[in-house]
Amino acid sequence: MVSESSNVTTMSHNLHGTFISEKISKIRWKPETLGESHFFITGSVDNDTNKIRLWDAYENIEEDDVYSFNVAEYPYCGDVTELKFLNSEYFASSSSSGSVHLFSVAVSDVGESYIKHHRTWKDIHYFKNSEPSPSTALTFHENDIVTVGEDGRINVLNAQSENIVRTIDNADSCSIQCVIFIRHNEVLTSNLRGQMKVWDLRSNSNKAASTFMLSGDQVTPTCLTFYPTQRHIIIAGDELGALTSWDLRVNTYPVNVLNAHEGSISEISFHPDDPDHLFTCSSAGELWHWSTKNKNKYSIDLQQEESNVWLAPENVKNKMEVLTLMPTLAKPINTLDISNCKVLCGCDNEAIYLINGVSL
Repeated sequence: MVSESSNVTTMSHNLHGTFISEKISKIRWKPETLGESHFFITGSVDNDTNKIRLWDAYENIEEDDVYSFNVAEYPYCGDVTELKFLNSEYFASSSSSGSVHLFSVAVSDVGESYIKHHRTWKDIHYFKNSEPSPSTALTFHENDIVTVGEDGRINVLNAQSENIVRTIDNADSCSIQCVIFIRHNEVLTSNLRGQMKVWDLRSNSNKAASTFMLSGDQVTPTCLTFYPTQRHIIIAGDELGALTSWDLRVNTYPVNVLNAHEGSISEISFHPDDPDHLFTCSSAGELWHWSTKNKNKYSIDLQQEESNVWLAPENVKNKMEVLTLMPTLAKPINTLDISNCKVLCGCDNEAIYLINGVSL
């Protein structure tokens, strides 16, 4: 295991901010089957009634700029803790009230887009005293949805059914913070104490298939992702601002720990079409672009497993260029998403930002 620090370079981009009078917890581009995405959704927190909003990112070709305007909204019970598009139409959300919801972006008879509610899996996260437990995260594979919560429970759902497919009641003795699918039948969870657990959803056992630690100390993971073309390579962000990577084939110890942000890492995401690029944001108000594609300088072929930079046992920082996409904010950046050369982020300063023309 190697621990290193990163050097950050500031880059200028076409940056457009929109003040929306609510804190944003999640922001997601709507995927398109054909053409470039221009719709996106947001979820809010800390309001009496929160909202899921649908936005259109209008591109003004003459001014070479992109503007965001609100198309539709849907009132939401509790804080929005996660939003995930299952496909180009449907998306799921999780709530601090312990419920999970399925929505779609629909089109009315007069051609107007709106948010349509399909079903709610109500109160599926709860504590032993029957009080609602926040659902902290969800993940999906095709129509299968897995949710986790502060109650230490794992729920397996299917987008086409109102019934709960399976519940693992005592999956963890403390809050489960993150969950991702690593195979169609396996999920990886992380808890408040830094324990990582792999679960085989085909098994009748309610015990994890394997367990390991984020690091030597009890550091809380705040977000998880996998390398798009090699799902056994896992990247985690934590409350201390570090990026940790594992090879799940030998998951006893992390491959490396890269000291990154000043504050806790809110979200991490590889570019959906080019895994040479990783994007991160933090509670310190930072939005960074990690590039490992400078092959002329480093001669790295990331499609070759043995030379994947995230498995490099040493000199990781020398194989990356880290760019800051916008000036550091005084408030946390909670969420980000990427579509082609456009990056979105949502913040506690009650604004959303769209960065256009990110160089890949």
